[in-house]
Order: sequence, then C-alpha cells, then structure tokens
Amino acid sequence: MSLHDLPGAEIILPGLSDLRNGKSNTIGALLVAIAATRLTEAGLDIQKHHLSPEPELNLYACLQDEREDAYPYYNALLKRLNSFCNALELSYRYKPSNTALEPTLSKAICKS
Repeated sequence: MSLHDLPGAEIILPGLSDLRNGKSNTIGALLVAIAATRLTEAGLDIQKHHLSPEPELNLYACLQDEREDAYPYYNALLKRLNSFCNALELSYRYKPSNTALEPTLSKAICKS
C-alpha cells in the first residue's frame, strides 16, 4: 500500500514535504507536528527540528485567519489526521516484516 492511498494523505504528505523544506507553519506541517510521535512510531521519518512548538494553537490561529468559524474545520482536520495515523499504523503493524514498508515509505516521502 502506498502512503498516497491512505485517508488524509492529501494533507499530510504535503505537510511532510513542507517540513523537509523548512516550512513549519503550513496546515499540513502543523498537522504532522501534532502527530509527530505517532507518525514516527509508525515508520515515517519526521524532520523534528522544524516542528512548531505548539502546533495545536498555531493551527487554530492559522485557521482563524482564513475562516470566520475555524472550530469545525479544525476538528475535521484532526479527524483526517487521526484517520491517516490509524491507517498508517495498521499497514505498518500488519506487514510480514516492519522493514517491508520502508521502501514504500521512502518512495512516497520523496515524491511529496
């Protein structure tokens, strides 16, 4: 399974790319920062030196700048992030070997 097939990939994968490029304040990068530990434990290589120190607060502030009522969109993004993490964890956990996912992860991360 490719990372591009996971729910929420359209937000999370660009966030990973943003972090690699030093952008830590995009919606995607902030979502990655929120779940950095969980994503790392599931096999993704996260650029931790670019992570926002308070990603939840920064994400909400960013959304408030774009929308009149940020709360529903904020919750929807967190649910999308959770779906991505759940699917990633399941695909990582149920591989015959945890190393079997590594080529798929590195290809997907490089393509983002």
